[in-house]
Amino acid sequence: MQSPSKFLKRGKRLMLLGFALSLTAAIVPTVTTSASATTGVKSDHPNVKPTVVLVHGAWADGSSWNGVVSRLQHDGYTVDVPPNPLRGVAGDSAYLASYLKTVAGPIVLVGHSYGGFVITNAAAGNTNVKALVYVNAYIPAAGDTLNGLTAQFPGSQVGPDALNFVPSADGVVDAYIKPAMFRSILANDLSAGRAAVLAADQRPLAASALTEPSGTPAWAGIPSWDLIGTADHALPAAAQEFMAKRARATVTKINASHLSMISHPNIVDDVIEDAARHTS
Repeated sequence: MQSPSKFLKRGKRLMLLGFALSLTAAIVPTVTTSASATTGVKSDHPNVKPTVVLVHGAWADGSSWNGVVSRLQHDGYTVDVPPNPLRGVAGDSAYLASYLKTVAGPIVLVGHSYGGFVITNAAAGNTNVKALVYVNAYIPAAGDTLNGLTAQFPGSQVGPDALNFVPSADGVVDAYIKPAMFRSILANDLSAGRAAVLAADQRPLAASALTEPSGTPAWAGIPSWDLIGTADHALPAAAQEFMAKRARATVTKINASHLSMISHPNIVDDVIEDAARHTS
């Protein structure tokens, strides 16, 4: 049996230890980790990288961005690829505008082809959109139409003879690129096999979108970047250059087809990240 003095000494040591621990807790603050640091949840902190929102064009879907998405994610960006309904300029832009309101913090908004119409209209009035990036895309001014901009300069292979028109029960007429012409028009720097898959997978554009006018352009107040494919057989390079100059966009030119984000995802990624660096 231990003597009473030993119990007293042990009790004194325990009291001193408890006091030391409580003092340490008072001096050293509790460290917490924010959700954004551990789970990738978006934050409003000004030093956080912007969210990159990618908008596909006609005759495509979000998978057309896969090569770009993987590179952006590898470099630490949050990437969203919402569906583009392809039903018309006003409706598609309204849908994207609603989607953008759910994204916290700064946004780099990217559009390909017809997606340029959509981002130009959807970003209007959204102060979170810090940069617009156009990839082989239309950069419309108020009143411009797809047909008008496509025909303004020679060289486009997109015309009535290149399209299949399919009426639906609700009165909407869908327009598809004829599969036999898909590679020549959109994918002339991709393999025949890859182009055939894309032709089979294509989503239609409502034919009424071809003549629907654009609204007030967001690029008038938001810095813009433009990647121009000089071997584009759908939207001639001359048309892209005209629109880029009008929008005072920072331009990168590459020898690429209309689907440059598939054939040259590394260069498209570089342009997007350059725009992102200018948002801070």
